[in-house]
Amino acid sequence: MAISLQKGQKVDLTKGNPGLKKILIGLGWDVNKYDGGYDFDLDAAAFLLGENGKVTSDADFVFYNNLKHSSGSVEHLGDNLTGEGEGDDEEIKVDLSKVPANIEKIEFTVTIYDAEKRKQTFGHVENAYIRVVDDESGKELIRYDLGEDFSIETAVVVGEIYRHKGEWKFNAIGSGFSGGLAALGKNFGVNV
Repeated sequence: MAISLQKGQKVDLTKGNPGLKKILIGLGWDVNKYDGGYDFDLDAAAFLLGENGKVTSDADFVFYNNLKHSSGSVEHLGDNLTGEGEGDDEEIKVDLSKVPANIEKIEFTVTIYDAEKRKQTFGHVENAYIRVVDDESGKELIRYDLGEDFSIETAVVVGEIYRHKGEWKFNAIGSGFSGGLAALGKNFGVNV
């Protein structure tokens, strides 16, 4: 049974799951109350951050235009343009054993593509979640349902994994940003 988290909760990832090396980060959402005439395209991304909370280079930003980190540790499995259907809408694989030693944490985010032009916000999104799955066994380890706390935001830092005393932990963040992908990129030190 997966551990279900609330916003701000932190939980051990590798300590309670010895030998865990490969995880799948599944992100999902549904669209509600939107009839603006545009498709609703949400995009998942991962930011690999150093000790200072910033990327060490633009290559530490894994998203639909840079699907795999040079270390092979983080791989985005592709852009879902509609979010339709059951289950995860976008997925990111992480091989914990390959994460470079200078990377302290990996932030998982979701942004709305072209949100300003399309007049879309996370107020139009429901049933958003992030889940962590043991990629080798398929067992869901952690799930965080975001709830309906957003209105004007166009980007959300959903959760993060981070190093703590030689182990990996997960933090349920659920923090919204206005300004979409550009605002997130700037926050994490990516040249946008």
